[in-house]
Amino acid sequence: MSAGLDADAPPIEVRGLISRFGDHVVHDGLDLTVPRGQVIGVVGGSGSGKSVLLNTIIGLREPQGGTVKVFGQDIRYARRRQWTEIERRWGVLFQQGALWSNLTVRENVAAPMIEHTDLGKTEIGELADLKIALAGLPAGAGALKPSELSGGMIKRASLARALALDPELLFLDEPTSGLDPIGAAAFDTLIDELSDGLRLTVFMITHDLDSLYKITDQVAVIADKKVVAMAPVRDLETFDHPWIRSYFHGARGRAAASGRARESGTVG
Repeated sequence: MSAGLDADAPPIEVRGLISRFGDHVVHDGLDLTVPRGQVIGVVGGSGSGKSVLLNTIIGLREPQGGTVKVFGQDIRYARRRQWTEIERRWGVLFQQGALWSNLTVRENVAAPMIEHTDLGKTEIGELADLKIALAGLPAGAGALKPSELSGGMIKRASLARALALDPELLFLDEPTSGLDPIGAAAFDTLIDELSDGLRLTVFMITHDLDSLYKITDQVAVIADKKVVAMAPVRDLETFDHPWIRSYFHGARGRAAASGRARESGTVG
């Protein structure tokens, strides 16, 4: 393992995290460990700090207390060489895609390879095309600008860019938001296939109950400024916490659970 990173450490380990905006406390002693090779869903009510947590883990926001380790490295003390190595080993799909509007899809996907590798232009182009195809985009999509893409295509183009450096860890921020049910289901299937095929660890913020039931190994619930539960989604149905009950036993939660049960053949 290069750059002093720990090969045996969990991809993400958060301990005692404190996050504040002025006097407003978002996280107060939050703990979370993401096991290697699992798809972890992260849920919580509006304002619970899901995106704040993601931004803290990837270094876009500095915590007010606690520790955040990625691949065993405390990010507060990571040197430039260590940060470079960490960034090569993760990919991020932001909620709105965050594609560069003046670049084509192919150029967007190539950008991380240009920044972080010594590969030649031809090889980078070929790899970019491979990632675009891997994300399920049609032939010719690489030549398009983001303004020429549908919402679903933007998600897939952003996913292709997130996969550009063959990451071990993939961050997804509301990956199915804004998609119609068919598009969302297709995107869930894609993530499920990629996580298995590429042996990815996935940290996925979502409010989509269908996604939680379909592709997650465990779900972390943020409430009361902490992670109050982390368990397989079916186990969470039995938890007595008020927010968990309202989330999983509301009309949408019952519908998602019933749908997954029918697909698995556990109900008539």
